[in-house]
Amino acid sequence: MPNLPLDELQVTQIHPGTGKTCKVPALHPSRITARHFIVYTPLPESCSPALLEEFLERVDFILKDLKWLLALPHDLFWCQVIYDESLQKCLDSFLGCAPRRYDRHIPFPPAVQQMHDELHRHVFLTFLRMSTHKESKDHHITPSIFGEILYNNFLFDIPKLLDICVLFGKGNSALLRKMIGNIFQQQPSYYQDLDDSVPTLLQIFSSIMKVCGFQQKDSKEPLRLEEQKLTTPLDMPELELQDAVFYLCDTSSTIWAFLEIFPEASDTLQKHNFPSSLSSFYELCCTELESAIIKRKFQEKSIQLDLWTRLSHSRKKLLEISHIIISNTCLQPILEHRAENIQPYVEEFLQILTGLLQERRFLCDYDELFPIEDDIHLLQQVSPSLDETRTRYLLNGVQSAWAEARRAKPQSVPPAQTTPDRRIEGACASGEQNSYYPEEPECAGATAASFPSGVELDSLVSQVKDLLPDLGEGFILQCLEEYGHNPEIVINHLLEENLSPRLQELDRSMPRPEVVNPCSLVSSRSNVFADDEFDVFSRDVVDTSRIWKGRRKPESSAKILSDKSVVLAQKERYSSYSMVSEELAVDGDYDDEYDDTYDGNQVGANDADSDDELISRRPFTIPRVLRSREQDEGEEEVEEEETEEETVRPDHFVQDPAVLRERAEARRASYYARKGIRHDNSTAVLGTARGQGQSRETVQERRKKEANKGARANHNRRAMADRKRNKGMIPS
Repeated sequence: MPNLPLDELQVTQIHPGTGKTCKVPALHPSRITARHFIVYTPLPESCSPALLEEFLERVDFILKDLKWLLALPHDLFWCQVIYDESLQKCLDSFLGCAPRRYDRHIPFPPAVQQMHDELHRHVFLTFLRMSTHKESKDHHITPSIFGEILYNNFLFDIPKLLDICVLFGKGNSALLRKMIGNIFQQQPSYYQDLDDSVPTLLQIFSSIMKVCGFQQKDSKEPLRLEEQKLTTPLDMPELELQDAVFYLCDTSSTIWAFLEIFPEASDTLQKHNFPSSLSSFYELCCTELESAIIKRKFQEKSIQLDLWTRLSHSRKKLLEISHIIISNTCLQPILEHRAENIQPYVEEFLQILTGLLQERRFLCDYDELFPIEDDIHLLQQVSPSLDETRTRYLLNGVQSAWAEARRAKPQSVPPAQTTPDRRIEGACASGEQNSYYPEEPECAGATAASFPSGVELDSLVSQVKDLLPDLGEGFILQCLEEYGHNPEIVINHLLEENLSPRLQELDRSMPRPEVVNPCSLVSSRSNVFADDEFDVFSRDVVDTSRIWKGRRKPESSAKILSDKSVVLAQKERYSSYSMVSEELAVDGDYDDEYDDTYDGNQVGANDADSDDELISRRPFTIPRVLRSREQDEGEEEVEEEETEEETVRPDHFVQDPAVLRERAEARRASYYARKGIRHDNSTAVLGTARGQGQSRETVQERRKKEANKGARANHNRRAMADRKRNKGMIPS
């Protein structure tokens, strides 16, 4: 016979009034043991023996009670959990007052810390057993009844689950996932409670902004007249500023821990547009809080350092919360193939990031931790039909945000290491510690110059030294040079002990080196007359003839005429154009390289400088009286030919057009005659003058010419003209 679940099991016990045995349900108030569980108090603020002794005694009582509770059988354990109100108050007090990992507290002796760690462990085991409906085959509760027990007796609620995640998440993530997953699975009403709790979470950020003197962009509530002059983080009381930063750190860390353990809650948060609200808060409030912490003068430097650390931690958690929501609502369903149609998830991803484009600083910080370009590349691989225009617009918006922030975008890691699921695991692993989160150079304002010097460099050194007075100025200068002269990044590295290896080897008390100027004041001067011909500081010899006082006296004419420097200069210039004299060989030896090609010709025999100048000027002719008849006729024929050539080829600049047309007509007639073609421009085609009638031959020739126009140039001209006219293109 199978064992009955605890909700159906009945046990036999003796009735206290009658003494008779009777059967009662296993879960009955009469079965609890009268035991008072005391509440937990926070750790003492000092290490005084009396306070430590009182704290240890209280912890010892609670620890013994929890050990007794965990040792109870299954039925008695659940009776005590359901009906003992002091137990619930004890557990609630520990969830509310136990120190978080990011809290600042005084280190306690090892014995106190060890006992507190043991109490921490037993509280977690108690909650773990409370969330388990089946301990073994013999001890179990019906799942539906188990969910009603948890919900109706308020054993768990959303605030408790948030505190459990932030307190026990480190090192127990696997057990917590099973624990919270089982609670939501057995009682789906917790999803509705979570949905109802999201506006309260958003109200927390609104209240922080209101304390800091800001109002959210989407707030529809009008500003009251008495609230027009609100205090800002820079001038608000110091205690209020601490409370605001502590509240922000606790809220952001708690929400992040819950989403890390139970990412299924991302869908519920996205319904309320949670990332958009976080980005608005981040853009407006976090920037002002950061500036106030840097600029304010605190009573103790330790308070300023603690506030800076908490704010940096909070900013990183806000970015990780947004990424977890975006990844689990848009990217993870696509990667895990949870839906056949991935287009709605792609559309939601683009819509969320497009809404974040106006928050420039949030967008830069988010893109630095979780590169948006890698997510888009991933979607392009999964969905080839991704809208290229929208993705390009989104990437251009990210680049524009980096340009407005005047920051260099860091190099992204390879895509294989940036898939959303792996990046979430890496972010969660790093979130267990206060890991380094680089700050923005915008807070430095004018100090964000690339190469500051002089007073500007002294101002950067003083910013770091105000927070960390024990450091030497020389070491601070090396840190500023290492991190781009950004004092915020330097302060963050120093606080988190995350310096580069080169800086870790340096002496932190190193003084500032003295700068010796090797150049004198005279040699380092700079003006428009530097290095000219009269600069006595750069040259030893100066032409004094070009220096005079008052109006310069003109030179005499005798002195000007006696100055032959210009003539000598011209003479030297034209000497290079003098005749070149030929050098004759001294000996008469034969030169093998001599060119004897033209030795047989009488080169220069009839030159103009020869003895017979008449031969070179005009050829010899026989006088007409002494010529014979044959010689005279031959001479006349030669002269006529020369005269004809000269008349045929006159050198006219512009020839007569009529002559040119006659020559062209003659050439055309000669060409047609050689080819045997009858020219169209015959007399028959021309006919007689208009009005006198035309012969039959003229009419036939004209008709033949009109019909055969297409045989030569402009083919089909007539046919195409008729076609255009028929279509109405040419008015007839």
